[in-house]
Amino acid sequence: MKNEDISRYWKRIINTMNDGLMLISAEGTILMVNKSFERLTGYSAEEAIGQPCTLLACDACEQTLQNRPGDWCKLFLPNHPDMRRCRCGIVRKDGTCLAALKNASVLRDDDGTVLGAVETITDISEIDRLDQQVELLSRQLSDYREYHGIIGTSPAIRKVFQVVEKAAQSNAPVIISGESGTGKELVARAIHERGQRKSGPYVQLNCAALNAALLESELFGHIKGAFTGAYRHRKGRFEAADGGSIFLDEIGDIPLSVQVKLLRVLENKQIERVGDHRSVDVDVRIISATHQNLVNLIEQQQFREDLYFRINVIPIRIPPLRERKEDIPLLVNSFVQRLQARTGKAITGLTPEALQHFMDYAWPGNIRELKSALEYAFVIAEKGKIDIAHLPHPVAETSAMGGARTGGRDGSREKQALIAALRETHGNQTQAARLLGINRVTVWNRMRKYGIDIQTVVAG
Repeated sequence: MKNEDISRYWKRIINTMNDGLMLISAEGTILMVNKSFERLTGYSAEEAIGQPCTLLACDACEQTLQNRPGDWCKLFLPNHPDMRRCRCGIVRKDGTCLAALKNASVLRDDDGTVLGAVETITDISEIDRLDQQVELLSRQLSDYREYHGIIGTSPAIRKVFQVVEKAAQSNAPVIISGESGTGKELVARAIHERGQRKSGPYVQLNCAALNAALLESELFGHIKGAFTGAYRHRKGRFEAADGGSIFLDEIGDIPLSVQVKLLRVLENKQIERVGDHRSVDVDVRIISATHQNLVNLIEQQQFREDLYFRINVIPIRIPPLRERKEDIPLLVNSFVQRLQARTGKAITGLTPEALQHFMDYAWPGNIRELKSALEYAFVIAEKGKIDIAHLPHPVAETSAMGGARTGGRDGSREKQALIAALRETHGNQTQAARLLGINRVTVWNRMRKYGIDIQTVVAG
């Protein structure tokens, strides 16, 4: 395009802009506007041209007038930059306010004499709305008192936060006790992240998921040819955690044969790979966790007493959800917001009746079960509020059982919840575990513990 063509079509060019544009004189009179100006402000060109630029009642201009009543526009002050950018609000013809970004530039002739100015108006109302939404969500999240992913304000959980802070300043072994689903892994990670080893590796292993042979190999590694299938040397979790922390979840399930070797690590800070007799030095802080009563296991000769004293230097107990029910609304709000973002569903929370159900329920699977219940509800519900009808069967059924909701021994509640989950899933242990918020191994252990027969449960 040639210069003469630009001169010929400049009005058409500026009318293709998405931003509003107005040309004003040095006295502040509107000389010209484009089509986007008309669309954004509601004023036609005929209505705007000849009017003072204060027609838009820009709050930034109003502030200037209040500060310097003798100067109608700060842009034209001596020694002021020829360009100005500000975020402001302008008033449309219909009286509504438009959040806008204004860019103004002074126009001068060849001698430097001010001829006027050109201003562009960008609609940022959507950006403004999103900023307000982000601010609201940030405010809501800050109210949760989230501590390394652990949400709660109850005295019980605050006590845990205090102990974690003290434990983090030490390198002594820590053992975290608590029921399945209470958040032991989060506490372990918090200890590492708050401690002196936070720059080192953090390695974790669920000891209940492996048999003795595999567990030993996972913990200490093996050399080539140590057993069938050992085609190469392999480092274990302890070597991988050197200089950092290792989290041994469900340490109560470690076989006695492996407990002996773990005790050796704690005493000598050395490991031996499977199939190797050479020792390897490791500098690792051990953080362990269990949902079992280790003292009872010692009496049953299933756990070594000397190992227990080695790992039980700093004990931390995580309270079950039924002991910190005042945290349930915070947990629900947090999980609902995360599920909203993940699913895109317009679900805003729980009805008062559903929330009361959540408050009354015993939650044998604790926070993990609560999260699973909400995930289930998000599948069933379409939009709006989650109601009782959207809750998974174990929660809804048990909540309707009167005294069984909060009364009775923990074991009784645990057993009844497991039976309800197995009935709901027609005996599928994996699906039952998902409903309860626990792993399949825990389901199998509880079935054995309570003598639950799948065929009898499904038939009943």
